[in-house]
Amino acid sequence: MTAAQVPHLPGGDLPSPQPPPTATYRLQLQPGFGFAEAGRAVPYLARLGVSHLHLSPVLEAVTGSTHGYDVVDHSRVREEIGGEQGLRALSVTARAHGLGLIVDAVPNHMAAPVPAHRNPAWWQLLREGPQSPTASWFDVDWAAGAGRILLPVLADRLGAELPHLKTDSWNGEPVLRYYDHAFPLRPGTEQLPLADLLDQQFYRLAWWRMARTQLNYRRFFTVSDLVGVRVEHPEVFRATHEVLLRLHAEGVVEGFRIDHPDGLADPRGYLARLAEATGGAYVAVEKILTGDEELPHDWPCAGTTGYDALRRIDGVLTDGPGTAALTAVYADHLGAPVDSATAAARRGRTEMTAPEGALAAEVSRLTRLATAICADDAPELRDHPVWALRQAIAATLAAYPVYRPYPVPGEPDTPADIERLTGAAATARTLLPAHHAATADLVRDLALGRYGRSPVKDEFRIRLAQTASVVAAKGVEDTAFYRRYPLLSLNEVGGDPGNPGLTPTEFHAYCARMQRDRPAAMTVLSTHDTKRSADARARLAVLAELPDEWRTELAAWTKLLPPPDGDANAAYLILQTALAAWPIDADRLAATALKSVREAKLRTSWTTQDADYERAVEDFARAVPGTPELAARIAAFTARLAPYERSNTLSATLLHLTMPGVPDLYQGSEHPLHTLVDPDNRHPVVFSSRGAGNCANSNQAPPAPEKLHVTTTALRLRRTHPESFTSSYTPVPTHDNAIAYLRGDNVLALATRLPSRLEQTGWNGATLPLPPGEWTDALTEGPTRTGEVPLASLLAHLPVALLVRTPQEP
Repeated sequence: MTAAQVPHLPGGDLPSPQPPPTATYRLQLQPGFGFAEAGRAVPYLARLGVSHLHLSPVLEAVTGSTHGYDVVDHSRVREEIGGEQGLRALSVTARAHGLGLIVDAVPNHMAAPVPAHRNPAWWQLLREGPQSPTASWFDVDWAAGAGRILLPVLADRLGAELPHLKTDSWNGEPVLRYYDHAFPLRPGTEQLPLADLLDQQFYRLAWWRMARTQLNYRRFFTVSDLVGVRVEHPEVFRATHEVLLRLHAEGVVEGFRIDHPDGLADPRGYLARLAEATGGAYVAVEKILTGDEELPHDWPCAGTTGYDALRRIDGVLTDGPGTAALTAVYADHLGAPVDSATAAARRGRTEMTAPEGALAAEVSRLTRLATAICADDAPELRDHPVWALRQAIAATLAAYPVYRPYPVPGEPDTPADIERLTGAAATARTLLPAHHAATADLVRDLALGRYGRSPVKDEFRIRLAQTASVVAAKGVEDTAFYRRYPLLSLNEVGGDPGNPGLTPTEFHAYCARMQRDRPAAMTVLSTHDTKRSADARARLAVLAELPDEWRTELAAWTKLLPPPDGDANAAYLILQTALAAWPIDADRLAATALKSVREAKLRTSWTTQDADYERAVEDFARAVPGTPELAARIAAFTARLAPYERSNTLSATLLHLTMPGVPDLYQGSEHPLHTLVDPDNRHPVVFSSRGAGNCANSNQAPPAPEKLHVTTTALRLRRTHPESFTSSYTPVPTHDNAIAYLRGDNVLALATRLPSRLEQTGWNGATLPLPPGEWTDALTEGPTRTGEVPLASLLAHLPVALLVRTPQEP
């Protein structure tokens, strides 16, 4: 964090930032793998070479949660994983081995648990309504609900569920019960007849399907039991961060990963408040950047959690032109033309914002705000019909090219936000009748604050920005990416399948910018949210170099196992998924296949399920490993790809660990790891008695020792020579099938790219020009090198090299 990136706060400047980690190791805490289990892994992780453990959320969460992002109580460390005493013990153990702790913070939302009293703040709100001391915590549109919060928890319409509702007591307090649910009763209403009692509460129990169109509180994406928190209010920030800030002040934790900052009303303001409260702790934000988008320069944090780095690493190791050939294979398999990735993304966004779409309630809230502005403001804003306002807002959200703008009422908009909103409005104009096209311009100008300020105008700007991020996430990553996939490895969190592949020059430009602007940002290859782990993607990326072979295999596999219910698209996804994770058992593949077709929302979905179709998909997925001839053919093709996968895996590992930024390793990923989308990738790590970390779903075939060796060598070098990885980044020109760069003056990283193409041409006498001095490969401990070194010699044993300049005698 540079001085230029830290805004001035009222009352004084932010303190100097604390030193960043050299590398972090992510652990998914959950029942069965808590602080004690993490503590037993510390000696191994210290030997591995990281400087910090990166822990998933540690505050009290929904009972049994396997992820912890469903926080219910900010005042306590989660008892199921060891409580505060366990966290403190882990910190002591970590410090004894030279490690610190970074924890995941969840400022955007809390869980509405079952029963509701497990979240004291939510319980108090439901009991006391808008006058509750916790009313400012939650982002509720009371007017839309006529003073009540819609709770979409009923299995059917209220009339059908009335027999299952009854009054009872909990902890001496009267409650309303519905199966496992328990809700507080408004004081003084407990003696009313049931029908009157229901009408007198500050909440309205409703059929779960009502959430799509009538929900009146902000939620996390489309998850109605994760309720938006208004952390922009200072008192809410203090209450929700008190424990984390105390643990930081006491030295128990050293830094934070911030979950979903795009959901916040004012991400920059939140980060500034956090920096001030912690004295400049290390903070990385889970911000998804699209295309060439950059993290706002005035955000006081180290940088993102690394999905932008993931996209560049995968990109430089993927044959961009080859993906066009794969798209032709995909189209032939489907027997139909394939839409562009851009068109698929636009369609996904548009469906989210449709009148019956998954985000219809969010668009309706924006429409109510715009309608109120037009009714109450100057005459020139009148006569925009509600339907036109709604359509213009929906179309603007669908056309917005990145996740969201970042308006701060009272401050000028950035040129980038102005350009993007103007472009989105221009698209919206084309979708409205000519005589209502001006409504799109009105929405644009409201979003840019061009009609001045008022509470409702400021709210419209902020809420449009918050909603835009949800439209992007749900419409693209959770819809379009499950519909169109010539090469599945491109459809990753933060991915850009419409622009596959990256040249070394483009990779170097990105790294130089990161070294200049965000040198302590996180970098990642696998996370708890990636749809396929790094090694699964490394295997799939080879297909772009071998499109004809993939065409042959796909035809043979399809002949052995016809598509489920005639769905060639689902079959393609399942077969590439099987290849990515091979060997894979039937249960894992079937679970991923079912999740994928539900996310696609084409023939079934999470909310409207086609049981016959889903059964056909699951049966097909189970038959893939269960059909001996097909399984043998997939295994043989996996073996055919293995040498190239090895090259991609080791190259990605080295790039990740040596490029600008702080590498964050996901649990078990120091070994070959072929996991799929959650929950498959969130299984607890198993640490053997010898301390060698591995994952229940890892593939412990070669190059397991090689990957671990590259990982430990690079990590230890980062720890012993941190100055080399913080001072500078300098590209080193070399062959097109390699990428090389200097870190500082004394470390040079070299990685192979496009290995199948290289096999056809060879290095052909290409050399690597070493800077002056004597250099030794830390990976092979081979002979000292100087001057022009043949790549064929340097990469004879491994597809990567990590050269260190030999210290000169004084």
